[in-house]
Amino acid sequence: MARPSWTSDPAEEPRRRKRDVVRGLRAQDRYGPRFRDVLPAFMVLTVVVCSVVAGLVVGSRTVGVAVPVAAAGVFLVAFSVGVRRRRPGARRRKGRYTAQELFELDIQGLALAVARMLRRDHWKVRLLPAPDRPRLCARHPDGRRLDVAFRPVAEPLPDEDEPHPHTHKGNPDTFLHLVVHRGTFRDRDIRWARRDGKTVLLDGSALRLWAEGASLDKLLPRGR
Repeated sequence: MARPSWTSDPAEEPRRRKRDVVRGLRAQDRYGPRFRDVLPAFMVLTVVVCSVVAGLVVGSRTVGVAVPVAAAGVFLVAFSVGVRRRRPGARRRKGRYTAQELFELDIQGLALAVARMLRRDHWKVRLLPAPDRPRLCARHPDGRRLDVAFRPVAEPLPDEDEPHPHTHKGNPDTFLHLVVHRGTFRDRDIRWARRDGKTVLLDGSALRLWAEGASLDKLLPRGR
């Protein structure tokens, strides 16, 4: 018996749900690239692989088996170095963190991460440990100095903690107070920092960009 035209196909409902899920993931940039997005890179990779293979064939016929053996050795060395550099521990020691890794850090771990990111940007850093309020003092080769404080969620305003006395030595024009927060600063925090003139607020979005490899100088306001 034919199914009436107004009834729905039972197999269509799972397909519709899947399409809705895919649309939602794509809207949040969580579904991954489409084929047309990776096609140019795939074509370049194909050309490179074909060129390498052709070069090895010509080299082996011209010089001998030494060419493919040497190429294999170079490839193995490069591959091992790449694997080591991509290990999470080695990557973090170089001052690069994922958003999830930043989220999982406690306040002491966040201070260590920021110290590593500063060193990655050529700052000389000194950590001032404290049970709940660690601070950093940093100096750049160009003479700039930083006092870094950290604010987890629901912490006091930036002006409730004075910068460490060590940072007041020297030219005051080279000093900057940096407040790092994994969340979002309130409007009153932003207004206070603007009035102060020597305080810069680094919120969660800027912190993630910094941890991914962006330079701190590009995240600071111009003239700082």
